[in-house]
Amino acid sequence: MKISYHGHSVVRIETNGKTILIDPFITGNTTTDLNAADVKADVILLTHGHGDHVGDTVEIAKRNNALVVATFELATYLSW
Repeated sequence: MKISYHGHSVVRIETNGKTILIDPFITGNTTTDLNAADVKADVILLTHGHGDHVGDTVEIAKRNNALVVATFELATYLSW
């Protein structure tokens, strides 16, 4: 397992050939070393609905067909 921190709220976990992103706020985050267009994810975990945590979730999830795990209200909002 490899866990890496990528600025502000962004954490990436790589385990068993899968990538999990936590709070992928990448675009507009001056503290990250990631480019949202290049990020791969199998699962995205969201801690809460602030923009500086949700960030690039929708784009990354769609591009990678990633599962998004969030609170009920946030998951419902994102599904729209």
